Amino acid sequence: MKMTWRWYGEGNDSITLDHIRQIPGVEGIVWSLHDKVAGEIWEEERISEVVKLIKSKGFNADVVESVNVHDDIKIGLPSRDDYIDIYIDTIRKLAKHGVKVICYNFMPIFDWTRTSLYEEQADGSNALFYEKKSVTHDAKAMAAKILEGAGDFTMPGWEPERMAKLDELFDLYKDIDEEKLQDNLKYFLERIIPICEEEDVKMAIHPDDPPWPIFGLPRIIRSRDHIKKFLELNDSPYNGLTLCTGSLGPNLQNDIPGIVREFHDRIHFAHIRNVKVFDNGDFIEVSHRGKDGNVDVYEVLKAYHDNEFKGYIRPDHGRHLWGEEKNCRPGYGLYDRAFGVMYMFGVWDSLDKRKGEC
Repeated sequence: MKMTWRWYGEGNDSITLDHIRQIPGVEGIVWSLHDKVAGEIWEEERISEVVKLIKSKGFNADVVESVNVHDDIKIGLPSRDDYIDIYIDTIRKLAKHGVKVICYNFMPIFDWTRTSLYEEQADGSNALFYEKKSVTHDAKAMAAKILEGAGDFTMPGWEPERMAKLDELFDLYKDIDEEKLQDNLKYFLERIIPICEEEDVKMAIHPDDPPWPIFGLPRIIRSRDHIKKFLELNDSPYNGLTLCTGSLGPNLQNDIPGIVREFHDRIHFAHIRNVKVFDNGDFIEVSHRGKDGNVDVYEVLKAYHDNEFKGYIRPDHGRHLWGEEKNCRPGYGLYDRAFGVMYMFGVWDSLDKRKGEC
């Protein structure tokens, strides 16, 4: 596996590349142009600047997360072809600068959804929390809460410009069910995957978070069966997955190690995150240690190891520790994710050693 770290860029992240250099084993920086909203043109000059900065610190810049997909593509409006053309232009520019994997999602309107960004835990740390009963009908209140909690940081999928048009967006999505959303995803893939094959760039879709419909909006990447349907939409190896344990984890019916074993050859990017799920369906993000939550991180990593996974992996959301929530981006503090890196390497090293002894 190739260990990476998600970084939001200078002036948009409390963590610096020099901080990340001190975490053993991190080879790559997962990056993006985070001020860009879906459908905007990515200028090659800016791509080049970020890649050069990342490489100057000794990292690769192979993975971009995210190049967001415009809602017109998801809805299937006549304007979608223009936005797909822009997306293709971005793929070609990123390929020119060595990018190998693009992580994206196909969630309608909202990206990952939480009801509290800094929910205090018993040990004094705090973390992202989802209260199921709060996600009912008031999407505007949810958006306002997320944006307020984000402070000055950009929040991919929660851009203020888009959140200001929620009524309009919900109206546009009113006739979009799972089948139509899947058809529109297939159309998108049919346009971009041939370009990805030309440019040697793999697309890696991120599961829906949480893994169930919210506010009446469909979600189509949320279980083993949904993943299977998605991969069958386009059987090119360039059409693949960002397998996120924390997104699939809140549905306790999801056998995540089994999903890894079944689809390992189509997983281009792995996110390791742990969640504790409560009896009422609420969940909170916890440490990467398997025993602290409901995701069996050891078995997930063993599934990757057994299948000789050589793709990119990163610690996903972590708790906020030792008061860092005063300055850090929600879910993306330094300390708990660094612990996550070392936990993953500890498991991986032990699996290497056991394999060598067999």
